[in-house]
Amino acid sequence: MITSAKKNPEQAQASNRILLGTEIEGDLKSNGDFRIDGVVKGNINIAGKLVIGEKGKVEGEVVCANANISGLLKGKVHVKELLHLEKTAVVKGDVITAKLAVEPGAELSGTCSMGSVVREMKKDAGSEATKETA
Repeated sequence: MITSAKKNPEQAQASNRILLGTEIEGDLKSNGDFRIDGVVKGNINIAGKLVIGEKGKVEGEVVCANANISGLLKGKVHVKELLHLEKTAVVKGDVITAKLAVEPGAELSGTCSMGSVVREMKKDAGSEATKETA
């Protein structure tokens, strides 16, 4: 019997972690998930889920599928699906997401675009591009 809890080797390697006490300056790119408990100064572009732990700090532009923020994030954030801000989260910057969940106590300073607004902006941008090429 095959259990769904087992992962194949590729999935196991797709999870990355930056531990407390580690500081990285530079851009990160991955097809997997990332958990940050240390400090990252640079852009992050991942295909999976980004988790910023309570002690984690990120400064830069972030693009990911899902995000769960408990620490500090400064910069532009584009989450394709769900952005969850825990009660200890501090986000300073512009947020674009499909869905947003905010726990009481979380701080969000900046602009936030979500849901149908994002889809409408994409549709408008697409029709403008079509007009320009015609």
